[in-house]
Amino acid sequence: MSFDLNTLWFLLIAVLFTGFFFLEGFDYGVGILLPFVAKNDKERRVVINTIGPHWDGNEVWLLTAGGAIFAAFPNWYATLFSGFYLALFLILLALILRGVAFEFRSKDTNPTWRKTWDTAVFIGSFLPALLWGVAFGNIVRGVPIDAAMTYTGTFFTLLNPFALLGGLVTLSLFTLHGALFLSLKTDGVILERVQALLKRLWVPTVVLVVAFVGFSLIETDLFVGFNLVQGIGLVTAVVALLAAGWMIWQNRLGRAFIGTGLTLVGTVAFLFGGLFPRVMPSSLGSQFDLTIYNAASSPYTLKVMSIVALIFVPIVLVYQGWSYWVFRKRVTLESHLEY
Repeated sequence: MSFDLNTLWFLLIAVLFTGFFFLEGFDYGVGILLPFVAKNDKERRVVINTIGPHWDGNEVWLLTAGGAIFAAFPNWYATLFSGFYLALFLILLALILRGVAFEFRSKDTNPTWRKTWDTAVFIGSFLPALLWGVAFGNIVRGVPIDAAMTYTGTFFTLLNPFALLGGLVTLSLFTLHGALFLSLKTDGVILERVQALLKRLWVPTVVLVVAFVGFSLIETDLFVGFNLVQGIGLVTAVVALLAAGWMIWQNRLGRAFIGTGLTLVGTVAFLFGGLFPRVMPSSLGSQFDLTIYNAASSPYTLKVMSIVALIFVPIVLVYQGWSYWVFRKRVTLESHLEY
């Protein structure tokens, strides 16, 4: 495998999605768990405050990944966003609803007002957590793309059993990841409810992940030409998820959180490693696959982008790391932060 700028940007996009799923994964999970671990307005405020300083920063990883696809692989962007238009529109709508809910819930003390926006937080977290798995399930499975790089299927083409299973995998993983994050950021009765949920969340997550890997053998070519990156990713994901379960039973929840994080990292490595050098396989024939070469921008564009990324990506990483350090303490019922 020759290493060039096309390969570099494929790797960078994979890294961006890895960061997005790791960070926004627990972010979505917290939103999904909001109605189940918080029983009154003050408790819901505490749960929301655990991600209050971070949720918008976490979404920057998605915006950057989308921008990188648009600039580095415009044909991939065009085919993906036209073919998956409705699904991605629903994700965007959910994210807008979620962001508005975070900002608006505290603008009025009326219980109905706050409960309505808390429901919006749940919906705005649940839908993306499900639909991102559906989207990536379809990408690795392959969708109908013709010689003109045009998606020829419909919205219902995307609702196949394998992709829907992928959606359940991301939904369960993000929820478990979010529960572990809450276990590190809350105390008292909220922490007790989260701890009671953890064991019940881990078992179905393992079942879904195993089913997805098994189904991948039938529905995809991910195991054809199985490579080192895939092997490392798959082993990391499986071992880390099993280790997370063990740590949950041992009540070592910080290590369990690292375990679910590594599961997400390994999953992305497995999927992107299986795709390379393709970015979107075509179910109509391999000759119609979009690759890092036929979907790419000009070499000059990739060169300029690489220079810009080299300068600004480290700055963004340092800033986000600093923000997590500043807000590292637990959020208690005595907190009065309003995010």
